[in-house]
Amino acid sequence: MAEETESKERDEATDTREILGGGPLVPVSAGGADLPDDAPPTQLGVQRFVYAAFMAAAILVAFLFAKITDAVWRKLATLKPTLGEPQEEAVYVLAALVGVLLAFYAWRRREARTYVEEVASELSKVTWPSKKEVTNSTVVVVMTTLVATTFFALMDQFWRFVTDHVYAL
Repeated sequence: MAEETESKERDEATDTREILGGGPLVPVSAGGADLPDDAPPTQLGVQRFVYAAFMAAAILVAFLFAKITDAVWRKLATLKPTLGEPQEEAVYVLAALVGVLLAFYAWRRREARTYVEEVASELSKVTWPSKKEVTNSTVVVVMTTLVATTFFALMDQFWRFVTDHVYAL
């Protein structure tokens, strides 16, 4: 009985190993095989979407910061010509630094990380349509659009014909 409880605790510890202070990972071993405590996880599961979300946010912030900085620099250069053209290398490095720092700041905030982890967890529970279902739905939408477009084009021509004859009298 004690061995069974110890084995169950070891499996639960393996299942919830954390990485970089993040949330629990999916099981890293099949069948509860013994793994050393420092063994890297073999699969991140839903956690990989959390990392991707923070990375995408960093890239978006860097992109927007670079565009805004470039626009402000150009506007200031028109007012004060000694500034010259924007130094793109400096702007891009600064933008990348701001994006990474902001993403790291958001990652360190427990509320933000928890929210993103919960969203990723809920999205993993969604039943996504198969390729066949998406294809069939797309065909239905396209065909309905073509039929509606044809119908309204014919109605437009019909009412143009009628109004032309009515006003010609």
